[in-house]
Parts: sequence; structure tokens; C-alpha cells
Amino acid sequence: MTINLHRLDDAFHIQATNEDGLTIETDGSTAIGGKNAGMRPMQLVLSAVGSCSSIDVIMLLQKQRQDLQDIRISVTGTRREEEPRLFTGIHVAYTLVGNIDDKKAERACRLSMEKMCSVSLMLKAGGIVITWEYEVITA
Repeated sequence: MTINLHRLDDAFHIQATNEDGLTIETDGSTAIGGKNAGMRPMQLVLSAVGSCSSIDVIMLLQKQRQDLQDIRISVTGTRREEEPRLFTGIHVAYTLVGNIDDKKAERACRLSMEKMCSVSLMLKAGGIVITWEYEVITA
């Protein structure tokens, strides 16, 4: 896996391109001279946790023949005050919409967070505390 990055302006606006030509842009905050033209790198880390876990949960619920109509995930990171401003904790809140058995929903979220999601497992290995919760909204 390779990601290539190049600078788009004279400040911090960067475009990252994967091997398939798909792109994402990042930027620094206006406080450091960025233009807020893309997500910040630490926001991408939280996005990676949520998107990685959503793939797991969707696949697990599909295998269990659950009627998942929508999935929404809110990922909140807590960072230390001193530099470097590393994450100390991450909380993942799942909202699963559809005709889903509560026990199967809980199991899917637990398996993702404890055994499957590569991103969150990598962060946990680095000492970050990751917590999670879920709710099912019957549609």
C-alpha cells in the first residue's frame, strides 16, 4: 500500500492519492496559517476508526441477515494538552437503523472494536483507550 502526497499551495494544503487514483485533501488550521481547505490529519485518524469499524459492522450484520438500513457513527477524540497533542482516548458511538436484533448489533460492534478493526486495534496497541456504545433505532 502506497499513498503519494503533494502540496497544493504555499502553506499546508496537501493532496494524498492512493494507488487507484482516489484523493483526499488535508490542511492546517487557520491558527497556523492553513486555509481550512481539508480535514486535519488527526481528524483523518478519527475518520479512519469510524470507516474501518463501519465496514466490519456492516459485513457482520449482513452475514447475520439483519436489515441494516443505515449506520451512523460519531467518533470523538480526546487529546493531551502538551505537544505533540496525541490522542489519549477515543469514543465511538454507533447508531444502527433498521430491523436489527439488539444482541446481534451489540455483538457486531464488540467484534469490530475488540477483534477486527485494524485502525482501532493499532491505536489501542499504542496505549489509546477506546470506548464505544451503540443504539438501535427500529425503522
